[in-house]
Amino acid sequence: MKNKIHVYPIEAVNKLSANTIMEALGIKITAVHEDYIEGTMPVDKRTHQVHGILHGGASVVLAETLGSIGAALTVDPTKFRCVGLDINANHIKGVKSGVVTGTAKPLHTGRNTQVWQIEIKNETGELVCISRLTVAVVPIQQ
Repeated sequence: MKNKIHVYPIEAVNKLSANTIMEALGIKITAVHEDYIEGTMPVDKRTHQVHGILHGGASVVLAETLGSIGAALTVDPTKFRCVGLDINANHIKGVKSGVVTGTAKPLHTGRNTQVWQIEIKNETGELVCISRLTVAVVPIQQ
């Protein structure tokens, strides 16, 4: 891995969620380390699908949120933006209520692209969803 995640105070990272889908779904960043970023999302009426279980799209939102924030924390934010390029997800286990926790780890942090693996687990540690996110690292036009 080329770049480590720059560790910022969790409160500062969570301030980024104001007026976004993160706020609407109740996503909170809970840990930022050099090698991973972690966050939670409630499983409730905001994140359910019609059968009363966690919507796969909500899991993808959590995965992309964690991977994108992680990617952004590896670059100089005055020079680069990180944006999702491709994401896939396999939904392994249904969840009816509680909280899920996602952990995003970088597999590749290159100059132009990054690849992140995100595991989402339920409260008993069972795998709910596994996702891989490819992020484009885009120079900011000055």
